[in-house]
Amino acid sequence: MTESTHPTSTPIPAGSLSGKTALVTGSSRGIGADTARYLAEAGANVVINYRNKAPRAEKLAAELRELGVQTLVVGADLTDEASVQAMFEQVRDTFGGLDVLVLNASGGMESGMAEDYALQLNRDAQVRVLETALPLLGEGSRVVFVTSHQAHFIRTTPTMPEYEPVALSKRAGEDALRERIPALTERGVEFVVVSGDMIEGTITATLLERANPGAIAARREDAGKLYNVSEFAAEVAAAAYEPVPADNTRLIGDVSSFGEA
Repeated sequence: MTESTHPTSTPIPAGSLSGKTALVTGSSRGIGADTARYLAEAGANVVINYRNKAPRAEKLAAELRELGVQTLVVGADLTDEASVQAMFEQVRDTFGGLDVLVLNASGGMESGMAEDYALQLNRDAQVRVLETALPLLGEGSRVVFVTSHQAHFIRTTPTMPEYEPVALSKRAGEDALRERIPALTERGVEFVVVSGDMIEGTITATLLERANPGAIAARREDAGKLYNVSEFAAEVAAAAYEPVPADNTRLIGDVSSFGEA
């Protein structure tokens, strides 16, 4: 695995993704939006996926078009099979194929959702999105799965009780996707997991802080540094371009307090 302790200021050389098409799930805001922006700056056409933030997604699309790339905005509920199918039909009709798929969307701490929602979104939906995208992913394409150290290392390192159901569901999603690496390799599709520590400024961090005041400060003190949204997004974008580590894993930030995955 590769371990990064310093953020990348220019994650991908300008023009290196010209003519490529990238789809980032959950990209109307936060890490997804900044990842989409970095990919567009490198020349990629970008598909912005959102669940219910259409105005925000359209605003981002307008920004990216000013960079001279094509953008497609597609609303889709990743837990709904028909919705996912319709999204990739739009991608096929617009671009013909896909070169980069960033599985960024996740959740499970929202209030008012079904008891198994975290597993539906963080495992079942991730697999569904990948399998539905496969016909569009040609040889040399790349799939990037975004997770957290708290989820990646959950089997050996306990996390906050408030986050444990989400962490377990995200690890289940990672495992389910990793099982597909041999089949992806046969098709010439590369796969990489990007795992980061708590990211300052994310919705998850905000919800954790609300449930467990002082959690972010405590983790920052332990780690020495926590990445912000744009810094971590730069690492996710870099994972879409740089060579895939031998174990398909990029660890971002300090991991000294986590056991073996």
